[in-house]
Amino acid sequence: MRILVKLGGTLLDSPEVRDALAAQIAEARRSEIEMVVVHGGGKQMTRYLAERGIASRFVNGLRVTTPETVDAVLKVFAGSVNHELVASLNRAGAPAVGLTGIDAFLVEAEQMDAALGAVGRVTKSNPALLELLAAHGYLPVVACVAGDRQGQVYNVNADQMAVACAAAFGARQLIFLTDVEGVLDGARQVRQVLTADEAGRLISGGIATGGMQAKLDAALAALRQGVEQVRIAPGAAEGVLARILAGGEIGTQLVASEVAA
Repeated sequence: MRILVKLGGTLLDSPEVRDALAAQIAEARRSEIEMVVVHGGGKQMTRYLAERGIASRFVNGLRVTTPETVDAVLKVFAGSVNHELVASLNRAGAPAVGLTGIDAFLVEAEQMDAALGAVGRVTKSNPALLELLAAHGYLPVVACVAGDRQGQVYNVNADQMAVACAAAFGARQLIFLTDVEGVLDGARQVRQVLTADEAGRLISGGIATGGMQAKLDAALAALRQGVEQVRIAPGAAEGVLARILAGGEIGTQLVASEVAA
């Protein structure tokens, strides 16, 4: 079975949580699961910029990416965050390879909006590199940076990067491990199962906003692109990955029924 695990940057900011997740990923791979990991790093990016006196600006939840911010994207997402995670996975026994979407045209993008600078919209994902690494027992670990055929570098939303890679890799399951318990409904209760229509109503009703709206949009896109199962779950929960893979009730599972075209 193929799965893709997307790790939120907040989780990776804690060495203890990062190492615990790395151990769980390594253990899951021992049961003949082929896996790809995609990660963010927004918290680390904001801190890196602040330390250099650069203010972070956001429009609709997307970081305005100036030329100096692109440099930081490469240093933080593709650099420290990616390599610290790869090191943790290697230590846990999972032979990991750090990548970005730029490598071998893994994920191609185009500029989303001139007002956002170098923020990219994914246009294509090419799974050949993921296939090659997985076939030889390696674990691809992809930072949320993409490029185009002209050599431009783009900062890409990590959830969108995860969807693109999951669909191209033929992942059966996409697991978003994040810093929340799951998707909350209007009564502020975590929903164990959520249909596409219900997710849409949470968005249109203003209940799911900001980061959770982005997660739901990404989850619905994944279902439309052929991923069978999507889960949004708390990454810091004990044994979260094993519990999800065993079918346990943790976080929110999104189901493909009535997914709009």
